[in-house]
Amino acid sequence: MAVYTELGTRELAEIVDDYGLAKLLAASGIAAGSVNTSYLLETARGKHLLRIDEVKSELEVKRELDLLLFLRKHGFPCPQPIADRKGRHHREMHGKCLTLYRYVDGHTVAPTRLTAAQIENVGRVLADLHTIGKSYKKGIDNRFSYDRVADLYAQVRDRLPTYFKRIVRTLDDEVDYLQGYLENKLPKGVIHGDLFDDNVIFKGDKVVAMLDFEAACRGKFVFDLATAVNALCFDGESYQLKRFEALIAGYESLRALSLAEWDAFPNELRFSALRFTITRLHDFFLNPVDARARVNKDFREFYERLRILRRERDGAMEGLLMAMATGYDYRKYQKVKALEKKGSH
Repeated sequence: MAVYTELGTRELAEIVDDYGLAKLLAASGIAAGSVNTSYLLETARGKHLLRIDEVKSELEVKRELDLLLFLRKHGFPCPQPIADRKGRHHREMHGKCLTLYRYVDGHTVAPTRLTAAQIENVGRVLADLHTIGKSYKKGIDNRFSYDRVADLYAQVRDRLPTYFKRIVRTLDDEVDYLQGYLENKLPKGVIHGDLFDDNVIFKGDKVVAMLDFEAACRGKFVFDLATAVNALCFDGESYQLKRFEALIAGYESLRALSLAEWDAFPNELRFSALRFTITRLHDFFLNPVDARARVNKDFREFYERLRILRRERDGAMEGLLMAMATGYDYRKYQKVKALEKKGSH
């Protein structure tokens, strides 16, 4: 959401008019994030967010819009795409796709300040996404599957400085390990893929919007949950068990995890940490964007999580593993499966 494509006031005013929003009152670029250009537009008909996709093709943008419109139709709190006067939900500008969304009033909360109630509600909304998404039959390519992440690592590995030797050794080992231990026969469907604190808008304890479906795809539900754990249940030094328990309680209030998912959870946490370590390294060393404009996210945040998850340093991993080992309630799972079976007849 950084400003890579500069738009002048006249261009922005024309866009506002084309979308039937009467008049542009104010506009400001949003200098945060690392992938797209975003502007906050204040118009005579309220606030809106304008996004210019710097990476995705037109086909990928169409797929994201189709998913968002589907989710909105089913009452899910995600961005609402706005159509222009011609009924189009996207248009081309400077060779890139432009989309407009209604602004969601609320606020983000830093991970260290999240309450148990807020985290529980994030878990519930994530399970809601997974449940609603089961009926979405269109395929969405997973840009961050294991094979693609391993390929990104292969691209960046030889570009890393010599003083990264220890980091390279760890990443080499983790890529090799996960190739043999990731379980792919797990429940799949629509996942968010990037559930961080800055992608959740709150009003009080209530989640009023889940933002940024940039990485949304068809993938493993437990990977999505693992990414949320890595993002929201880590305090900078260690994993917080009470946060983990709140997230899981919210999630399982709508969708129970299977035994296979509980078994796979530790490796999915590791893969999530590896994915963000590698994509951040890749963005830093291979991103062609002008260095002055680029917004870089520190790969070390997730590299340190990975070291904890690999049991190479302290960070309360033992508590998480114990919670995973005892968190599976066989009777609850059997009850859910029985209800699903009954509903299919």
